[in-house]
Amino acid sequence: MLSIATKVEQIVSESAFLTEGISLGLINLSELARQLRPQLESDLWKPVGQAAVVMALRRLSERLPQAAPSPPIVLSPRTSELTTRTELTLVTYRLSDNSNECQRELLHLAERHPGSFVSVTRGVHEMLVVCSRPLIHLVESAFASERHIARVENLTALTLRLNPDALKTPGIYHGVLKKLAWNKINVVTMMCTFSELTVLLEQPQTGPAFSVLSQIVSH
Repeated sequence: MLSIATKVEQIVSESAFLTEGISLGLINLSELARQLRPQLESDLWKPVGQAAVVMALRRLSERLPQAAPSPPIVLSPRTSELTTRTELTLVTYRLSDNSNECQRELLHLAERHPGSFVSVTRGVHEMLVVCSRPLIHLVESAFASERHIARVENLTALTLRLNPDALKTPGIYHGVLKKLAWNKINVVTMMCTFSELTVLLEQPQTGPAFSVLSQIVSH
């Protein structure tokens, strides 16, 4: 059976915010213990005293490494731009022996629609296609023989143009994603090239996300 200390450490380790907040001394451990007690009692199947939880948190805080400040987000000096694309559709297919041919067919069909957005990402088991909504019929045609897994519509892509030196900066993407997460903005998925970071969001979160990322650009 898990001990209180082990379970507390497990809960904290699963939350980057809790880990960082405790290591920086920003969290009231007594209040955190009060909030954790119901979950601990449910998981451990026994009453849990608040003092025991506070003690476990205090001992854990002494073992946590001091959080390092987030690295600066280095943008392109030429543009420092934030680009927006709206009305995108994301479709995921199971990877197969025919996936490469489907991708070639889609890109061939998309050439007749200059200015439209289409991106294909090949994973280990899946192929992800993101396209402008008017191109979805081309995607369905090119991948007609493939196994469809998921589809998400009405997405917005926000792209940050990064300085190429950002490639050598540890935690550069974490810095961007952390700012979004702190503002309760969910990222559906993200795509990266050599000097661009693109996050895909559901349409209702576009405004808040644009505000957060605009602050990065303005600085």
